[in-house]
Amino acid sequence: MAKTLFIPAYSRKTLDKTKFSKIAKKLPKKLAIAYSIQYKKLAEQIKNSLSLTHEITKFIQVLGCSKPKFPKNTKAILLISNGKFHAVSLSKESKLPVYLLDNNNFSLINEKEIKKLEQKRKTSYLKFLYAEKIGILISTKYGQQRLKKALTLKNKLKQKKKYFFIANEINIKEFENFPHIQSWINSACPRIDMNSLNILNMGDLINSH
Repeated sequence: MAKTLFIPAYSRKTLDKTKFSKIAKKLPKKLAIAYSIQYKKLAEQIKNSLSLTHEITKFIQVLGCSKPKFPKNTKAILLISNGKFHAVSLSKESKLPVYLLDNNNFSLINEKEIKKLEQKRKTSYLKFLYAEKIGILISTKYGQQRLKKALTLKNKLKQKKKYFFIANEINIKEFENFPHIQSWINSACPRIDMNSLNILNMGDLINSH
């Protein structure tokens, strides 16, 4: 059986210490630090710096597919990443304030951004309810393969005509080749749903039933 090697490619971005010292003063004292893998070394620098003045409750890498849990005494999360892809979902799922450090730019994810995500998911759920034909997305990628759960879900959706789509890489642009599919149920990376109103995460569907 072939082995898969995961080799991280680290960013060469450096920390603006003068700018970050000002940022540190705005952060709650009990803080979790999360990071995308390319920023691990930068995150370690930030952790060492903040540990002098803050209590770091958790230090964790975030993936598109992960939903990390944080200790109860955590007051906020500092995410070292780029873009708001992880940050908005992390804020919604954790119910904690999320501060995003993106290339030395500092911002707090606001309620408007979270509500926009919630509205998007409500729209996706309504599309599913009215759909007669649905596609169930299954990834063969390590850490995303949830075939058994997808099969269990299939048996529960008796009033829908169901089609399975299995691939290593899920490209939503390919959906255009299947115009008869009115709603897509995603059992793979839970962040895929952010890219289309026609995609509903399997977890959101299970929680709604």
